[in-house]
Amino acid sequence: MNRNSKGDGIEVLLRALKLPAFVAYHEEVAEQAEKQGWSFRQYLYRLAEQELEERKQRKIDRLTRQSNLPGEKTLATFDLSRLPDKVRRQVPTLYEGHLLKRAENILAFGLPGRGKSHLVCAIGHELIKRGYKVLFIPAYRLVQNLLIAKRDLVLDKELRRLDRFDAVILDDLGYIQQEREEMEVLSPSSENAMSGAVSLSPAIWFFQSGTKFLKIP
Repeated sequence: MNRNSKGDGIEVLLRALKLPAFVAYHEEVAEQAEKQGWSFRQYLYRLAEQELEERKQRKIDRLTRQSNLPGEKTLATFDLSRLPDKVRRQVPTLYEGHLLKRAENILAFGLPGRGKSHLVCAIGHELIKRGYKVLFIPAYRLVQNLLIAKRDLVLDKELRRLDRFDAVILDDLGYIQQEREEMEVLSPSSENAMSGAVSLSPAIWFFQSGTKFLKIP
């Protein structure tokens, strides 16, 4: 068996094992290993490291697509200096994800155009980088979805779907018409009921219990 046929056979095996980074880089890394005198263990370690890096990136890409977060609203495009000192100091602790484990709510409020939505979306992107499942949805659309689910007698199913996310970011909460039916679906009788303080802000980020307030003047 010549070298090319062996190489083709390796690629078939690696594809069968679902190791795309091994397939893509095994020859390139092998050449690097030969030049630098790596041991087989070092060669294998480098390929495994590459595989893990690419899997992590694919997961981030998948979670980002599923989140519906605006791609441009990230920390890289947000001017943190525009925030009050107290809020700016809290930002790193928010995107580390500890508040999800504590099941805390985050409510951002302030005047229009001050960056509330951008900030919570940016934190959402950072949470995704840490492996959390995030959903971004305008509040009016969530209400519509819940009302339709209630009409079709599948409200519990829709709430379970939302419950699969680690964090849900609601935008433009102030546009909700605070009618009785809307308030009922926003405050379902479940252990994961949304915050009752839904009228306070055009942007709210809810989890299960407890609330932190971010005032952005």
